[in-house]
Amino acid sequence: MVKKNINATTDNSEWRAPKKRKPRKPMTTVQREAAAKRLEKARAVRAEKNPDYGQSGIHPTLRDLPDEHYAHPKKVKQWIKTQKDLASAERASVRQGVKGAYARQCDHEGYIRNMVKYLRDGDWVDNFYGEHQEKRIQWRCVALAYDKDGNVKRDVGTWYPDIGMVYTKEMFNEDKGIENVRKERTTRKRNTRPVAKRKKKSKAA
Repeated sequence: MVKKNINATTDNSEWRAPKKRKPRKPMTTVQREAAAKRLEKARAVRAEKNPDYGQSGIHPTLRDLPDEHYAHPKKVKQWIKTQKDLASAERASVRQGVKGAYARQCDHEGYIRNMVKYLRDGDWVDNFYGEHQEKRIQWRCVALAYDKDGNVKRDVGTWYPDIGMVYTKEMFNEDKGIENVRKERTTRKRNTRPVAKRKKKSKAA
């Protein structure tokens, strides 16, 4: 089979290689602080001109929350940043084969997804809140449900409007007729008898 000679018609004679940029020198602490102040000042100016500046990814119901609100968007954004750092550290531990690191990584990533959903939809769906998930969400019943006998279905730890308080474990035991009897701890007596040593059986050659 005869090979055909292919002649290029494109003229690349004027092509020049792009100039290589010199690597930027690392900023000092003073320069970093000055740059942060300039950035903060520029953001304040933009916020004055545009009230919706920085609010594009936040649900309208969360934009007017007071600063002291327990789940203010600014706080949640800081929590997301912290959880991303923790997830990154656990990801490195997974590569090193640390036991339990993958479960902790998934926990951090799931918490991040729930917080992102909160900023987007305005609904908090996680059972915990806080920078390190250190606080527990208090559930509240808004519509009562009943069983086949006409009794209200209740979950321990949930606030109910008909009783005006949180349904506790003691209330559950009282409704079910369970006595709150605390089992006494029994101590086992130590065996002081000498332990007889067993002779090892010799294997026949």
